[in-house]
Amino acid sequence: MLEKLTSTFGDIVRSLGGKSKITEKNIEETVEQIKMALLEADVNLRVVRRFVNSTIEEAKGEKVLRAVDPGQQFVKIIYDKIVAMLGDSKKDLNLKGPDTQSVILLLGLQGSGKTTAAHKLAARLKKDGRNPLLVADDLVRPAAIEQLSVLGDKIGIPVYKETDTKDAVRVARNAVEYAKKNGHDVIIIDTAGRLQIDDDMMAELERVKKEVNPVETLLVADAMTGQNAVDIAKTFDERIELSGVILTKFDSDARGGAALSLKTITGKPILFIGTGEKSEDFEPFHPDRIASRILGMGDIVSLVEKAQETVDAEEAAALQKKMARNDFTLDDMLEQFQKVKSMGSMQSIIDMIPGLSGKISQDDIDKAGLKKQEAIILSMTKKERANHLIIGPSRRKRIAKGSGTSVAEVNKLIKQFEKTKLTMKKLSRNRGLQAKLMQQLGGAGGFPKF
Repeated sequence: MLEKLTSTFGDIVRSLGGKSKITEKNIEETVEQIKMALLEADVNLRVVRRFVNSTIEEAKGEKVLRAVDPGQQFVKIIYDKIVAMLGDSKKDLNLKGPDTQSVILLLGLQGSGKTTAAHKLAARLKKDGRNPLLVADDLVRPAAIEQLSVLGDKIGIPVYKETDTKDAVRVARNAVEYAKKNGHDVIIIDTAGRLQIDDDMMAELERVKKEVNPVETLLVADAMTGQNAVDIAKTFDERIELSGVILTKFDSDARGGAALSLKTITGKPILFIGTGEKSEDFEPFHPDRIASRILGMGDIVSLVEKAQETVDAEEAAALQKKMARNDFTLDDMLEQFQKVKSMGSMQSIIDMIPGLSGKISQDDIDKAGLKKQEAIILSMTKKERANHLIIGPSRRKRIAKGSGTSVAEVNKLIKQFEKTKLTMKKLSRNRGLQAKLMQQLGGAGGFPKF
């Protein structure tokens, strides 16, 4: 996400780092680079001007020009300005207590990912201990009700629907009554969109909002539409009065114009971003963390949070015991591959690592490697996974054929496994070898190669 912007800002930060002297000329040249980067990222012109003027004004103060480390101080100013542009701090949903109902109204144009965002939000709230109800109130788009029903079943969340009416207000009202009777504390209403904004849609949304009195009225916007998303948000806000925004397809947005313009132009915070196709690919929007990624500084906090969600403490302890006993098997290796996959795309993980964000593109990642390794291990018998030493030449040929790979690739995986196993055994006795383990893992086909 935001690859081009991150690459440009990363270069700027590196050029400033460690400078013993910052002059007014340095400042003007750097700000001009930033200005061009923001315009190329499709950031609103008014936002760019405001950013440039305030950065120059603060950077030319004596605090920077005479600071102990002027370069770092200037970078800090740029970072603070980006954070402010993105919304200062993370905003949480304004939900009522679990003993009453909180209605969340989702709005947006057709194709913005509204229905998908509804089920992702429901999955997140369920994980947080809430009891959500999804409401299929898009009575215009063909198959919208069926789509939400399928997504609801996928995450184990009920969907309220009425197939015998076109009255969106009635469906919303009945859904709230159903939620009260069945103990649902959050009602997420997926409303109808259009290919473009029209008066009929706005009038219907106004009636629905008046009927259910939502605690949150959230616009779902496609991040890839850039400034168009900002214009859409302004129009919706003027008629419906938004409380916030969900940006979908944020993982595919290489420019970032929508994210960097929305808060300044509309005054409405971005609450969540969609970062992939899976139900769990839905994150709270942290302005400070996104700013850190844009500047090429990574986002270790989010990476650690993802790892904590993926790795169970008891499982980690059990794995450590296996390592110490030298009992680490190919089954264990397969499980680790799958855990890495569940953390998200390799590109999203790389974007969170300081120094790598913006420097490694999707094309630089061996995308097929991890899949090949999985296929090879899955083509082995249980005995072969438990004891790789029995895998002789004939077995390797069979495994290669079964996995659609070559014998050379099977040999490479087994050698990699043996190295990893040896390093893990040493690591369990010596924590100082952790860096070496990471280096070994880095050589695996599914990880980035430098």
